[in-house]
Amino acid sequence: MSRPNHYTLPLAVVLACFGAFQVQAADLTVTLHDVRAQTGLLKLAVVDSQAGWDGQAKPVNADGAPPQGTTATFVFKGLKPGAYAVLVTHDENGNGTLDSNMIGMPIEAYGFSNNPKVMRKPTWDEARFDVGVQDAAIDIHLR
Repeated sequence: MSRPNHYTLPLAVVLACFGAFQVQAADLTVTLHDVRAQTGLLKLAVVDSQAGWDGQAKPVNADGAPPQGTTATFVFKGLKPGAYAVLVTHDENGNGTLDSNMIGMPIEAYGFSNNPKVMRKPTWDEARFDVGVQDAAIDIHLR
């Protein structure tokens, strides 16, 4: 006859507590609308701070793909609950930059989360949105 293992119950309690404290992660689906050119590369950056928004910190996630129609969908997996913002550029001619005219206005498509109606890069607060433990979805209309 085997002797009962006295570690079984405490180990089960520790494992149950560990599971309760794991950080939940959600997927973010971003759908781009109004893709006007079928050349180049659509680029998206997901940031989680003012520093990320200002380009002083790396995005928490980024993706890109050639356009295939007037809409495009990207899924960013495993985001922790918190505040995020998305920046989108469409490098239509594939030169690696968002081209602008002589007065600095972009001539290639771009967009931001929340689709703020401003004639400048929106602020972090204008573009930020919250992701919880549930999957989230946003729509961005390119300009």
